[in-house]
Amino acid sequence: ISPCVAKTTEQSFKGYRENGAPTSFDCAMRKLAYQYGKQLIPRQGAFESLLYALDLNPEGDCPAEKISDENISVPEDFRTTPVPVGALLVAPGDDIQKALDKAAQTKSGGLTVLLRGGTHYLKDTLTLGPQHSNLTLAAYPGEKPVVSGGKQLNVQWKPYNVKAGGPNIYVADVKGQVTDVPGLQINGERATRARYPNLPGGIEVSCGYGCMIDSKQGKWTPPDFNRFGNVTYYTDSNPAHDRNDTANDWFKHYMIGIKGLCSVYDPPVSYWCSEDPSGGGAFAFRTPSGVTVNKTVLPHLPYKHPEDAFFFVWRPARWANWMFEVGKVDNNNFTFGYGGFQGARGNDQGGDFFIENVFEELDNPGEFFFDKRTSQLYLYYNGTGSPPADAAVVVPQKKVLLNLTGTQWQPVVGNKVEGITFTAAAYTYMDPHGVPSAGDWALDRIAAVFLQGTENVVLDKCVFDRLDGNGVMVSGYNRFATVQNSDFSYIGGNAMAAWGFTNETSGVNHPQAGVDGTDGNHPRYTTVTSNTAREVGLYEKQSSFYVQAKTAQSKITGNVFFNGPRAGINANDGFGGGDEISHNLVFSTCRESGDHGPFNSWDRQPFLTTVRDGTPSMTPQWREIHHNFFIDNYSPQENVDNDDGSAYYKTHDNFFVYGGNGMKNDFGGHDNYHFNNTYAYVGQAVGFYDAPMLPGHEDHFVQNQVILTGTNTGGYTCTGAGALVINHNQYYTSTGKVTECNVDLAEWQKQGHDLGSTVAPLPSDSTVMSWAKSRLGIN
Repeated sequence: ISPCVAKTTEQSFKGYRENGAPTSFDCAMRKLAYQYGKQLIPRQGAFESLLYALDLNPEGDCPAEKISDENISVPEDFRTTPVPVGALLVAPGDDIQKALDKAAQTKSGGLTVLLRGGTHYLKDTLTLGPQHSNLTLAAYPGEKPVVSGGKQLNVQWKPYNVKAGGPNIYVADVKGQVTDVPGLQINGERATRARYPNLPGGIEVSCGYGCMIDSKQGKWTPPDFNRFGNVTYYTDSNPAHDRNDTANDWFKHYMIGIKGLCSVYDPPVSYWCSEDPSGGGAFAFRTPSGVTVNKTVLPHLPYKHPEDAFFFVWRPARWANWMFEVGKVDNNNFTFGYGGFQGARGNDQGGDFFIENVFEELDNPGEFFFDKRTSQLYLYYNGTGSPPADAAVVVPQKKVLLNLTGTQWQPVVGNKVEGITFTAAAYTYMDPHGVPSAGDWALDRIAAVFLQGTENVVLDKCVFDRLDGNGVMVSGYNRFATVQNSDFSYIGGNAMAAWGFTNETSGVNHPQAGVDGTDGNHPRYTTVTSNTAREVGLYEKQSSFYVQAKTAQSKITGNVFFNGPRAGINANDGFGGGDEISHNLVFSTCRESGDHGPFNSWDRQPFLTTVRDGTPSMTPQWREIHHNFFIDNYSPQENVDNDDGSAYYKTHDNFFVYGGNGMKNDFGGHDNYHFNNTYAYVGQAVGFYDAPMLPGHEDHFVQNQVILTGTNTGGYTCTGAGALVINHNQYYTSTGKVTECNVDLAEWQKQGHDLGSTVAPLPSDSTVMSWAKSRLGIN
């Protein structure tokens, strides 16, 4: 740990205390999760980050045996790989792009560029086009090259405000080296930009719901509905594009609004600016125009340069956080300027918030501030004496480190990127964001590694560490993109994202073509396998380990994901379908937000695709979620949150731990099948139903094992057309009894319902663990 950066123990695992399970079960379950994670990712050996994230450290009340280093079996990798004939070697300081271009010019093709160990600081983004097809960019065998988007500074620290037992602030003149310091890494770890309230552990340690100013301490200036003029509404009225499989005509038509308050987006279009958005808590997009902060809350007012400040504001209910620049300031009244586009859902009010990039708030160890007027860099050193003269001080500068871009007609084909660490990409949360579809998300179409117009590109054995924006973006036309055997940690936004296009705002036949995904300009057959991702969403809280929109037939399998602020895996729409999510370990999601859990989906906007059977159809192919170990231990609602309109999911053979519900479907959702799952200590089996389903489109809850913390199976449509199909389940309660549809199970079965289901007292911990091992194939 760098002495320049504050650091505390990671936020501990939340478990049985909040979820009603026995202490013994919670401990046994966490140990099993550790075992499963090591089985999924054997290259991690002892997998120490997983052990501590599960609160299994030797000093705790549930210690797990950690494999000693000498017993770790390291799989064969580069170290025995010979250097390919004709490979071009690039040492740190040499021009990587020049080597890539030279390799592309060879007639034989398929050449390899090998990076030697050490840090390669980029002057410009590395770019691979169609002419670079079949080229490999890899680590030299046995070495660990780092590609950095940062600039290493030459600093001479001088005391600025240093007092024994008090402040320990130093300053360095960096004039001529950088014009901005959007982030700062010292010996490879982030410092925290000066802010209020402080982060005791620094930016890399989650504060949960803390370290914020309560929303009630601000008087929020109402939205300016005339700021951008009128919105233009568009609702697709083509009967061939109607969705006719949802009761009460939920989400029947494709609909958007263009411009108006959605002018903050790029492109300026959103379902949430349409004429009649619907769903949970639905109303048209807007954000507050500013805030008057209680004078007693910001202790260092007035600020000398308040116009430099940024406001980070949670949307009420913590569905996303907005970032705003400051436009005008009148003492403690701040008018927001640019920003407010980092989520798709709006509100008149702001939620909890903090203020950042203010010199007067440089008052906590590990914080920094850059004065752009004088080029002075200030650091509150977290140690005694001055910062070490040999400390590596790096400022992230480049937002995209590697860009592979072609077109659907002339793609980049067959490239492999192997064994490289990518780090120090600059933040992108103030870059343009778009609303990819009718889920709750806004996304920035940018990442440290960016793919667009590619086929069969593989990212293998790479490390994505301390990137201030997204890790990997698979944008537009991509086929068979693969991210495998790679590790993501301390990511500012999403670890991985996939986002396609439909023709909503430009070109021929817009916005009519917004519903039409048959042109293929979207990712298909993306594979994300055998990766780890942890500590994501450090800046942009509506972030996941993997998120997709206008994307189909993805395969997310064999990964270990933990420690994120929002849903772990997110499907922003039902575009195309055909996805498979299997054999993953996901836990400690929604650590800073409300709703959701390890997986979340929406489907509020119909799309025409050919994914289902090769012909144009408004009905997607079934998605499958199977053989996963999900733990809903923060903000426990459910492990699989099939939200507004979600349909055509087969969820089976999973081990789901904790949550208010086993199965959820609401606001017009349907065709959602849960079978052969084990739900351990959930509040109820099924919940959140608000409407019956059409005949032939009912949800199914069949042949599941359900260990309940209560004694009721849940709330859902019990009888009549569109009733839930429910039978042959095994329920377990503390009393050995359960009620269903307001009567005892035995009485309900006499009336011909939930046949084949049984109820019994709670099973032993060892029994539940044996069920999980059997379902998931845990050795």
